[in-house]
Amino acid sequence: MSGAATVSSRTQNATFRVGDHYLGISVSDVQEVLREQTITKVPLAPAVVAGLINLRGQIVPELDLHRLLELPPPEPGAGTFSVVVRTEHGPVSLMVDEIDDVMELEISKFEPPPQNVDAHVRALLQGVYQLQDRLLLIADVHKIVDVGGE
Repeated sequence: MSGAATVSSRTQNATFRVGDHYLGISVSDVQEVLREQTITKVPLAPAVVAGLINLRGQIVPELDLHRLLELPPPEPGAGTFSVVVRTEHGPVSLMVDEIDDVMELEISKFEPPPQNVDAHVRALLQGVYQLQDRLLLIADVHKIVDVGGE
């Protein structure tokens, strides 16, 4: 029996926290995860653009998901992580608070975003998974990058 049926009924998502939100994105969209990076501010950039990072000689825009999701900024001195995602225009980094595990989830359990989620946040989501103790919001990387001004 081929393992393809098993693979196609499940999806792998890299998960992370931004404020009180528990988010995930498809592992296939993730290039790498980095500890806090030195960010160079960009004058006149949209507010969601935290700045630029140097990724082994490649200049990559860093988007602040706190600003994008209209959340309060993290506590001063709180460390951040960068989730570098692949896009058709090259890598883009997403600033997050904490990195969690890669979760393998049943595609059949995937649901559309609930109507009680803020409309601005809901527009950036593909859907949600109800986990045992919380809701996992699956972010749409392409919409996030578009809103981020790429």
